[in-house]
Amino acid sequence: MKFDFAVIIPMANESNDFEPFVSSLKAVLNKLKCGCIYFIIDTISKDNTLELCQDLSSKDQRFTTIWAPENNNVVDAYMRGYKEALSNNHQFIIEMDAGLSHDPRALPMFLRVLNEGNECAFGSRFINGGSIFESTWKRSFLSKVGTILSNVLLGTNMYDMTSGFQGFHADIVSRFLEYDLLSKAHFYQTELRYLLRKTRYAEIPIHYRAPSPSVSKRAIHNSLHVLFFYFLKRIKFNAIAIG
Repeated sequence: MKFDFAVIIPMANESNDFEPFVSSLKAVLNKLKCGCIYFIIDTISKDNTLELCQDLSSKDQRFTTIWAPENNNVVDAYMRGYKEALSNNHQFIIEMDAGLSHDPRALPMFLRVLNEGNECAFGSRFINGGSIFESTWKRSFLSKVGTILSNVLLGTNMYDMTSGFQGFHADIVSRFLEYDLLSKAHFYQTELRYLLRKTRYAEIPIHYRAPSPSVSKRAIHNSLHVLFFYFLKRIKFNAIAIG
């Protein structure tokens, strides 16, 4: 079955893993016989990732390169990708990380889940079949503790609240694009899960490779700020949901 879907991928300093990552993406697209990829690149990238992406886009129309120097953070990159994909009327829109952190071979599972009546599909490293590898114990600890804290403080009930591999129906994307997200770093995925907790969703087992050894202090501070903002909203009986 063919699906009208797009995958949005922020790209920064990816020259070392570019060829194997693109080869894996192409293999999945060839098997599915459909799909488009949107690469979003901004000034955080200092190597030749932009040139590599532009060259690929000129040779393969399934790949679109978006140069977005106006981005201030990774959330801006994701939102720019979502806007581009939504403007091209894709039915399903999936986000994933580059550098082989997320395995493109999981994309068919996301599509199947979204096609079976779920509005959202969230990747999970902590359910049966999921895993984290090539990661320091600190990164794994932060992910697990982040999930526990989020579920306790926000009243959610997901196995993984911090994974970045996720997909949505286009109408869900249009809703959260209208919302002013508080997150400036990767905690935005937790923020989305909280805001979309009342939608029909399913968690999908994924294998996550974490080559980066640490998370910045700024990202952690922003995460805590956003987490306690929604916690205080919740205990004041003013819970927010956009799903």
